[in-house]
Amino acid sequence: MTTILSENSGPAAGPGSGGLAFPAPPVFDSVEEERTYRKQQLAAGFRLFGRFGFSEGVAGHITVRDPGNPRAFWVNPFGMSFNQIKASDLILVDHSGTVLHGDRPVNRAAFVIHSQVHAARPDAVAAAHAHSLHGKAFASLGVPLDPITQDACAFFEDHGLYADYRGVVGELEEGRRIGEALGPHKAVILQNHGLLTVGHSVAEAVWWFVTMERSCQAQLLAMAAGTPKHIPRDVALATREQVGTHSAGWFQAQPLWDQIVVSDPDLFD
Repeated sequence: MTTILSENSGPAAGPGSGGLAFPAPPVFDSVEEERTYRKQQLAAGFRLFGRFGFSEGVAGHITVRDPGNPRAFWVNPFGMSFNQIKASDLILVDHSGTVLHGDRPVNRAAFVIHSQVHAARPDAVAAAHAHSLHGKAFASLGVPLDPITQDACAFFEDHGLYADYRGVVGELEEGRRIGEALGPHKAVILQNHGLLTVGHSVAEAVWWFVTMERSCQAQLLAMAAGTPKHIPRDVALATREQVGTHSAGWFQAQPLWDQIVVSDPDLFD
């Protein structure tokens, strides 16, 4: 007998339907195993960002906390192509700016933003930021995403707006303000800058970035064509509970991981 499931019914409902068990993030027996996994996921996340075209010169960064030292995070080397990053290339830096592992420079903006975001959000295992085309175009409007599509409902009343752009982020105080604007949400729009997302895993943070970028594109297209119709608040909130949970974010990223590990096996090196 075949069980038919609605979109996102699995992650929203938890384990299974009709006796079926849905995949869930792995659990590890040691810090070393979890560190290896997180670094591999981070390298895969960069490859995906490269595949989606979320690169602009040397801008953009994704980070993941080290499981053995929550006040340190792994990040991409400054100036290295997303399409070439391997797990062994990643840099470990603590919240004071000390490089604990690696011999390549770290983007100061990456340190300033991510150290403060991770400090403000102890629950956030990973954070992602890039200068994606539609994200930065939408960010220039200085407005939040509207609930005009099912996918955008994941962010309904669950994203912040940082409206105080002061140039390239270089000071910890600005990173702190970004963390404050993010608040308890899964994402923040950085006005005149771009998007930033967080999650309980690299997969979740990357998925929120991918779908937020596309939601920005959809709203820009809809606004150019006319006046988009908003989904009613109660429906948008109910939809968010299906497509916007931590488990839903992780689960929706899995097809992307499956593709990238097949096409880019060298990311594990």
